[in-house]
Amino acid sequence: MNMSIWEERRFKEDAKTNEVRSPWERDYARLVHSAAFRRLQSKTQVLGLGESDFYRTRLTHSLEVAQIGVGIVRWLAAKHKDCTEIVDALPPSALMNSICFAHDIGHPPFGHGGEVALNLCMRGHGGFEGNGQTLRILSKLDKYTAQHGMNPTRRLLLGVLKYPVAYGDAVNAEAYGNTPEKIWLSKAGEQHPPKCYLDDERDVVKWVFEGLEEAERIGFAKLKCDKKTAHLKAAYHAFDTSILELADDISYSLHDLEDAIAVGMIRRKDWDKHFASDEHKKLFIACELDAESVGTKLFSDASHERKEMIGQLVHKCITSTYVDESGIPNAVSPLLKWNAKMDAVTEELRKHIFALVKAKAIKSTGVQQLEFKGQKLVVELFEALASDPERLLPESTLARYTQAANESKMRVICDYVSGMTDEYATRMYEKIYAPHKGSIFDRL
Repeated sequence: MNMSIWEERRFKEDAKTNEVRSPWERDYARLVHSAAFRRLQSKTQVLGLGESDFYRTRLTHSLEVAQIGVGIVRWLAAKHKDCTEIVDALPPSALMNSICFAHDIGHPPFGHGGEVALNLCMRGHGGFEGNGQTLRILSKLDKYTAQHGMNPTRRLLLGVLKYPVAYGDAVNAEAYGNTPEKIWLSKAGEQHPPKCYLDDERDVVKWVFEGLEEAERIGFAKLKCDKKTAHLKAAYHAFDTSILELADDISYSLHDLEDAIAVGMIRRKDWDKHFASDEHKKLFIACELDAESVGTKLFSDASHERKEMIGQLVHKCITSTYVDESGIPNAVSPLLKWNAKMDAVTEELRKHIFALVKAKAIKSTGVQQLEFKGQKLVVELFEALASDPERLLPESTLARYTQAANESKMRVICDYVSGMTDEYATRMYEKIYAPHKGSIFDRL
């Protein structure tokens, strides 16, 4: 595999004197020191910020995904040590860390409520999707360069490209539900965007794909129907992305479970009921786990036993991964030819655990009420800024807005709002809308 093309950056840079880092280590450093990465500390994962310093945020989630991602890479290197092509294609630890650190930086405040809100606001201007915004921040918005964002390597961009299809090619307008006059009252389940990158980044993706043969580019771009949203979605992932996806799935399934148990949203009786059938009990046996022991330790009064069991489940998931052909038509590059996968029975157990987390935590009334509140706040904040941008936008954003073409002006406002933390968005909303006396010296 010709690695040099994947080490390239879109904007040519002169190497620093006495540079000892690899291209991947430089990507890692840029992410660690970026404002977009730091802001994840104040963006909601599942449970609301400020309620406890124990619960995961987007930042701690990303750190955990990276740890699991590197663990998967090491396991796969050992498992497939006799296949040189697979071992050589596995990402170095610095690259895997970078991909995992970057995967959530495009997500807006207030989780999926914020994503739905911005997609509603941008419906006539190219839409919004959190993963697409990640690519936009990395390639254009971050302040490391004037016009090329963080200017990461081609392989990092391929790795974070979870859905290699543009919004305009994936969106199905008929999939969206009705939007009332007050669009923040829209039902979130009917307004999810397609999984995609944004149309404004077509040029970036075209550059990333220069590392691939024409025939495999066409195969990689194959689409399928997303049954959850009725939009179209990409049918395939690249090799690095498949590892990221596994790490992300493991983390949000098991670590969100840990948080939900700690706060009392999932109790032992909920767990027992969820796994009551013989079919589901057999899942544990097939995974070489004792169902009773798993439940006892997860709900033990001794918190170290819960932590030990979560670690055991994570380990089980990692050591159930393997490399297989991706199925991408005409794939010749190892970065497309191979995908990391999890064995079927362990994946079924993970999915069933996540189904409980989703039912009892993510879809709980308390979480959904806060998500709805965030949806309203983001919509009304966007509408205020769009109504009189010259008056309300901060100086640096106003400069971008003024210089943007007419069709891109709403995208500038969207970039600004999506980059806010939960706290920043709340304080700006209060400054604009709250009737109490404010001050020109209030800091956001």
